[in-house]
Amino acid sequence: MTQKLLIAAAVLSLLLSGCAQNAPEVEGSGSNITDGSDIGGDTVSIDESGGANGGSSGNYNSSSDGFRSVYFGFGDYGISSDMQSNMSTNVRVGSSASAKIKIEGNCDEFGTDEYNYALGLKRAKVVKDSLAAQGVSPSKMVLVSFGESSPVCTEPTDSCYDRNRRVDLRLVR
Repeated sequence: MTQKLLIAAAVLSLLLSGCAQNAPEVEGSGSNITDGSDIGGDTVSIDESGGANGGSSGNYNSSSDGFRSVYFGFGDYGISSDMQSNMSTNVRVGSSASAKIKIEGNCDEFGTDEYNYALGLKRAKVVKDSLAAQGVSPSKMVLVSFGESSPVCTEPTDSCYDRNRRVDLRLVR
């Protein structure tokens, strides 16, 4: 009986240890900020109320400078086709901005802290790369990953989790 229990415990521990998530590979020193010296100062206010720029249109965190948040699927860091209008707006606003643009990657609460920081950085990087490919100067963009530490919604619902899987863009003042 004891031997069967030990074998069952060993098999169970092997199965559970195989479920751990690996963080996506991220270039750099492991810091969640790139060009950290360039993001000092205050940033613009963000409308998180879901009002005129928010609601079901997917622009919950759009800044008063006209940027629109870019939302991602679960565990994803590719910009989906339904976010192209938000990206077009961000290109237009970013091209005319004279200040640095801080690109902030965010995640929902699922996954380890390390995984979420890496995923947030990958999301921010793909937005930066897309902006740069469309003419926004890469030298005026900086990346930050907040992982799961900056949620806009804390309710345990799918729509709330969707709102936290995002990249916000803010002007550095």
